[in-house]
Amino acid sequence: MARGRLRIYLGAAPGVGKTYAMLGEGQRLRSLGADVVVGFVEPHGRRPTAAMAEGLETIPRRTLSHRGAAFTEMDLDALLARRPQVALVDELAHSKVPGARNAKRWQDVEELLDAGIDVVTTLNVQHLESLNDVVRQITGVRQRETLPDEVARRADQIELVDLPPEVLRRRMVHGDIYPPDRIESALTHYFRVGNLTALRELALLWLADRVEEGLQRYRAEHGISAPWETRERILVALSGGPEGETLIRRAARISARTPGTELLALHVVPEDGPTGVDPAVLDTQRTLLESLGGSYHQTTGEDVVDALLQFAEAENVTQIVMGASRHGRLASFLRAGAGERTIKGSGPVDVHIVTHEEAAGSAVLRLPHPSRGTGPRRYWAALVGAMVLLPVLTILLTALRGNLGFSSDLVIYLLAVVVVALVGGLYPALFAAVAAALLADYYFAAPVHSLVMERPDEITALVVFVAAAALVGRAAGVAAQRTHQAVRATSEARVLSRLAAAMMRGQDLPGLIEQIREYFGLAAISLLERDSEASPVPRWYVVASAGERPPERPYEADVECPVDDDLTLAARGSGLRTEDRRVLAACAAELGLAHARGRIAGRSGGTDTLADAERTRASLLLAAGRDLRAPLHTAEDALVRLRRRHVGEPVPEEAQLLDAARAAVHRAAQLVTDLDDLSRLHAGALDLYLRPVDLNEVLGAALDDLGPGGHSIDVHLPEQLPDVIADAALLTRALTALGADALRHSLPGRPPVFTAEVRGDRLEIRVEDGMPDPGPGSTTIAFGASSTRADGLGLRLSRDLAEAMDGNLETTAEGHAFSVTLSLPSCAPGDSARSGRAE
Repeated sequence: MARGRLRIYLGAAPGVGKTYAMLGEGQRLRSLGADVVVGFVEPHGRRPTAAMAEGLETIPRRTLSHRGAAFTEMDLDALLARRPQVALVDELAHSKVPGARNAKRWQDVEELLDAGIDVVTTLNVQHLESLNDVVRQITGVRQRETLPDEVARRADQIELVDLPPEVLRRRMVHGDIYPPDRIESALTHYFRVGNLTALRELALLWLADRVEEGLQRYRAEHGISAPWETRERILVALSGGPEGETLIRRAARISARTPGTELLALHVVPEDGPTGVDPAVLDTQRTLLESLGGSYHQTTGEDVVDALLQFAEAENVTQIVMGASRHGRLASFLRAGAGERTIKGSGPVDVHIVTHEEAAGSAVLRLPHPSRGTGPRRYWAALVGAMVLLPVLTILLTALRGNLGFSSDLVIYLLAVVVVALVGGLYPALFAAVAAALLADYYFAAPVHSLVMERPDEITALVVFVAAAALVGRAAGVAAQRTHQAVRATSEARVLSRLAAAMMRGQDLPGLIEQIREYFGLAAISLLERDSEASPVPRWYVVASAGERPPERPYEADVECPVDDDLTLAARGSGLRTEDRRVLAACAAELGLAHARGRIAGRSGGTDTLADAERTRASLLLAAGRDLRAPLHTAEDALVRLRRRHVGEPVPEEAQLLDAARAAVHRAAQLVTDLDDLSRLHAGALDLYLRPVDLNEVLGAALDDLGPGGHSIDVHLPEQLPDVIADAALLTRALTALGADALRHSLPGRPPVFTAEVRGDRLEIRVEDGMPDPGPGSTTIAFGASSTRADGLGLRLSRDLAEAMDGNLETTAEGHAFSVTLSLPSCAPGDSARSGRAE
């Protein structure tokens, strides 16, 4: 049975019209005679959407129960039994109710596709797994319902449903998206213009990448290797020389002539590491390139030209900019330069050869530097060279038999062995030495054409020749190995330092991961984070990725480098050597640091946002308090006047109501004053003057501030009470707040109690509520009630005032009793006690 086709309507945000477009496509297919049914559509109360669904057959939903509540879901079994040609299924990334056959709606869609049913569905870009963290950084909201990117990539057709942010916000204001009670919150949070613009760009870029993937897939399936100039892509070949800046500027001028041109630069590192390249020069050129809007790339390869052409083909490059050769005429005569070889292999790609100051060249012929190790390629090249070079030398020496002696022949053979040793190391050199010795014995030692030697000096010469060749080969092999190790270490340090420098410059994670992918020549690479809350099956999120079809789970990767328990680097590509894996693990550790730093920065930004919101709220409270203070005083004054009219009249109930109203208004005015003081204290705008203060005077002022009303408070103070170090006005304010709070929670006939005692160099003032003694069957104060009272505005103000005066305030709840202890520095200790009552 042929698999059904999947069509996705993609949107940047809710309300762009995805469901409406899906239903419109269903109506169009129905008018053409197709069997179309609605599997699941959620109109969200939007009348135009519901009207578009009229006339389409709808499969009744299935009801599921979860935690005592009823939910409706798409009836997959009924839809499979109905077997329409086309099924309309809304919200592809939706998570289903526990107890359903599949956890996700896209899994239902997969079953429909496997059954040969075409599916038309909808998806918002914020639900894509790879963009989940990016959307969270933009909007501050983490989407719990996500869809693996691979599911969307497999779609046969993806169509973008797009609306400008201004139009979308206008629809929101008109009530076309959310109900009225959600409009204001949505406009000020998720549906801000900046958020919508960023989400729109994400949707466009993600869809553009899918179009590019489809184009590359089509070219690969049809064997099309020539570039298609869908847009100009200019590639600058950087050798690491000083001419790089000239090439970059020249390419930028070419790019500026055609709008929409993409500028790239490539530096090819030999497989065994870079040689003779100053990393500071490359870093400078990279900075220049990025300032001109280009992107820097780096890859490895055995041959620079082949790697350059392969990259150009993979990236659909249309023009290549290279520097003129710096080699002299003799070197160019012996071997074609990189520019010439690039032109021959570029095909339809235009190659620009740019002259520069370094292009004068040098007349010195430089031999290949034996500093790239003796890998398999050089090993076999040395063996093949020995098998070709030695017979050619034998033919030449045979032609010169009468002019050269046996020792001269051996010296010439030794030169060939040294060349082989420099190229391939010890074992190819030993092979060449033995072969050269046999050839010299057979062709030039008497008797000729025989391996038998008669003269002792010839035997000695051959033995010395083989020994010398072995020593030279051994030395060359060790030198090549040491040089390879040094170059390898330099290369590793260079890539780690470049990665660290990019992190210090603030480059984002995708850019860092792209650098790592290019350095190791990997096909794709992802930084994955595990959701620690998901159990028992771990759930992974793609933090950042690079390459084509990056792995989305650790088990999908060829190479995995864990960073910690919840973070890992997964790569797909050719197998890495042990030393490469070690360097990749170090790079993964640096990526973990970059990710952690990004999280800290995000939290810092969130903290700044919360701080701004807190300051805004405080300013609003302060303004509201100032506006309320005058009306409250007016209301209190009016109540006092009304109460005076009923003095002596037999209307106790009305008088009691007036007293209660006056007390409530006075309490409200006191709360406004407390809020004002608290805001000014937190803002640092409250003046503070610490000096020795007589507690008796401050306590008397606090009792006066409590106002008339028959308040009774027991005061127990020592006779020799030391002065307390405090601000008199602030201490009076704190004691007034504590007394008012204690009076409100004391029972009639049992007044609050103020006591004071000296403990060391501090004076403790204790305020206890007037509560009855607990009886045998009494209950104690609930913890929630005591903790709520401890967080009240009056006690909070008193605590903050005490801390401003280098003191502290503690609350204690024991049984029915609730007490507050205010501790402040004292001038000198006091003793003996006296008691009294202030009314």
